[in-house]
Amino acid sequence: MKDLMTCNKDKKGYLKNYSSYLSELLLRLDYGAVEEVIHCLLDARDRDATIFFAGNGGSAATASHFSQDLGEVGRKTGTKCFRTISLNDSVPYMTALGNDYGYDRIFAGQLEAHFRKGDVLIVISASGNSQNILESVKLANRSGGITIGLVGFDGGKLSGLCRHVVHTATKKGEYGPVEDVHLILNHMITTCIMSHGAKSKSKRKG
Repeated sequence: MKDLMTCNKDKKGYLKNYSSYLSELLLRLDYGAVEEVIHCLLDARDRDATIFFAGNGGSAATASHFSQDLGEVGRKTGTKCFRTISLNDSVPYMTALGNDYGYDRIFAGQLEAHFRKGDVLIVISASGNSQNILESVKLANRSGGITIGLVGFDGGKLSGLCRHVVHTATKKGEYGPVEDVHLILNHMITTCIMSHGAKSKSKRKG
């Protein structure tokens, strides 16, 4: 990552190095773990379980994006829809919880009202140590839920709390590349599920 820290005269070289590094991170992923996440999501749909998403900063944007993409799969393939909710999307709810109970409770407080046994929580965090994310995972685990963590750096505390973990291993502080991989994982997972749904629909017609 050393070459990515400065972008002076050789901007083209910098951009190529960034792209090459991102490709390297993608190739190092544990795709067996990604496959487990896909099976978990398909199972949740079959059980009519709700899939919740949460993240901070850039990861909040990815959480909302992932929730929307997965929620659209059923309509796009003509199959059963996923029940998805991004905990980042209700600003009044989050600010009320943050103001009244502290920022650490902005996600867990929402889950207390809506999370049911068997539901799924997907948390996205480069550091794996954000306290509000950790609190939400603890609540989901206590409630009999299934927890999935997309993490970076050294995995942080989330790696030991979530049932399923997809780890983008980098040096600490490499937020951009980790967040890039997490967004790509969203598209990998949702397009794989869309393909699965399209094949299932084709088999039923046949």
